[in-house]
Amino acid sequence: MKKHFLPVALAAATILTAAAARPDKSDPVVMNINGKDIHRSEFKYLYEKNNLQQMQPQAIDEYVDMFVVYKLKVADAEAAGIDTTETFLKEYNGYCADLSRPFMRDSLVEEQLVREAYGRMATSRNVSHIMLPVGSNQAEKEANRQRLDSIRTAIVNGADFGEMAMRFSSDRSAMKNKGNMGYIVPNTYPYPFEKAAYDTPVGEISRVIDDAPYGFHIIKVNGEKPNPGTVTARHILKLTQGLGTEDVAVKKAQIDSIYGLLAAGADFGDLAHRESDDKGSAIRGGELGEFGPGRMVPQFEEVAFSLKEGEISKPFLSPFGYHIVQTTKHGGVPSLDKMRPQIKMVMARDERASMPEKSRLAMYREQYGISLDTKALESLKGELTGKGALDKVKDSGLVIATLPDSKITAADVCRDIPENVREATSDPYGTFAEAASRVLDDATRKYAMKRLVAENANYRNITNEYRDGILLFEISNRNVWGRSTSDATALEDYFKANRGKYTWDSPRFKGYVVLATSDSVSAAARDFLAANSELENDSLVSVLRDRFNREVKLERVLAAKGENNIIDEIAFNGAKADAVGKWTSWFPFRSRMIDAPEEAADVRGAVTTDYQQQLETEWVNGLRSKYKVKLNKKELKKLSQEK
Repeated sequence: MKKHFLPVALAAATILTAAAARPDKSDPVVMNINGKDIHRSEFKYLYEKNNLQQMQPQAIDEYVDMFVVYKLKVADAEAAGIDTTETFLKEYNGYCADLSRPFMRDSLVEEQLVREAYGRMATSRNVSHIMLPVGSNQAEKEANRQRLDSIRTAIVNGADFGEMAMRFSSDRSAMKNKGNMGYIVPNTYPYPFEKAAYDTPVGEISRVIDDAPYGFHIIKVNGEKPNPGTVTARHILKLTQGLGTEDVAVKKAQIDSIYGLLAAGADFGDLAHRESDDKGSAIRGGELGEFGPGRMVPQFEEVAFSLKEGEISKPFLSPFGYHIVQTTKHGGVPSLDKMRPQIKMVMARDERASMPEKSRLAMYREQYGISLDTKALESLKGELTGKGALDKVKDSGLVIATLPDSKITAADVCRDIPENVREATSDPYGTFAEAASRVLDDATRKYAMKRLVAENANYRNITNEYRDGILLFEISNRNVWGRSTSDATALEDYFKANRGKYTWDSPRFKGYVVLATSDSVSAAARDFLAANSELENDSLVSVLRDRFNREVKLERVLAAKGENNIIDEIAFNGAKADAVGKWTSWFPFRSRMIDAPEEAADVRGAVTTDYQQQLETEWVNGLRSKYKVKLNKKELKKLSQEK
């Protein structure tokens, strides 16, 4: 089905039922069409929107009839069942979900998260960590969490953090760095890890971080320093990775020689282009662009930030090789407005993406009295032990949550858990509890969207307008537009019955023009057609292509004098026409001059428009007799007097 307004996203079909929710009593009925009430708010919304699109405001009395016709067509679409089709439900419900998204997110929480992330950018923190694996089941998870908690207790009581990292951390780099990660910067590590690293005071050890994606962690904050902002720099590199001692010495001699040339006044960009082993930056004269802390290896970063603008470093070694760096610009920490898009992009990739919605859903649950029945969940614990235990409750009618308009049972939750997960999980209760929370969130979301229709007039009017627009398009296509374009016989009959309406003030050339790439090909095509006069019009194109490949083209033409240079030449004694691309020669075929249209195709645009208007009139007249319309003239008069 065609989309008419905004792009849509797929959503649950239950949203549709919300369209039936009626506004409160302060929103009186202004008319009833086919038994369906139309309220003041909807009529006024569409009336005012219509006037914004008009050169001159339309009086309500004039608009009422146009509105009635619009609603009669919608009623006809509903009678045809268009509003129950899968295609309609998918498009309409998707639009509702898309439009309701701002109402499903707590903008204050989102802004707090953005500002929290930006606030951390003021400093870099030197941290060490110890990591243990999450484990493959609930028992292993709990054992590893407790083990790490014991390690933390030992460190708090005097054990050396570095030694404990070497002994116990599952991060292999701990054997070399004793768990020290150096200085870290915001927006580079998983949110739970970063939050703990910045929330823990300098010199102290974090709680056990049990919600990071790659394992359990404890963090020690060793130090803190101000964020130096950004630098723009360029460099020359001589790679030493994987080289033997002699080759490294050669590279050292090369970088020293380059430094000597720079000291003597050589151009940095030119030398970088010719001599740097970093081919990616060499083509740009060594330019690395702007970067902040944590983007480069520590040795490189330390030198780049220590240089003054324009200053060139002496050669130094990093894990990649020998560098010479020139810092061309220092920049402070970017403003919040500048960093906001980048911060939001990072947030969209971690659990912060769902926090604003979770906050809003929690608010809705409190507002509407929706919650999980903890006693009911607790009663399932005994049953949900061992593999396959979820099958014991997959048909259970035990109610675990109650909403104002529905209930959630244990069976509903089990249906949300994929069969392979139900059978394989080693933690049935944990799996069930997670699914129960997920199902409750989904049910809360659907209920809130229903309430949104009843409680937010603007949302209700926009979604109703979109709904009616889809129905109007489809039913109009069936009754008018589609019929006028697909029923060639009916269109021709209409033309014959109204032939006198369609006249021309000058004759037309009607027929075919054969275009060729040369005079010789044109002559051959003319002879071929003369020898095969029995060919049907419908087969001409394919026959000519088979015979002459792409050296000949056939065009059907209807044109008056002055409309086509080639037709002017061959039919109206005009001047020789210029070649059109590769087509240099042409001749008419099965053509004649006509003074008036002979068939609907000769005036297709005008005939189609007129036939559509006739279909529209017949359809609307039928709708007026088919469906009842009751106007509340008193309320309509009140609206008119307000203007």
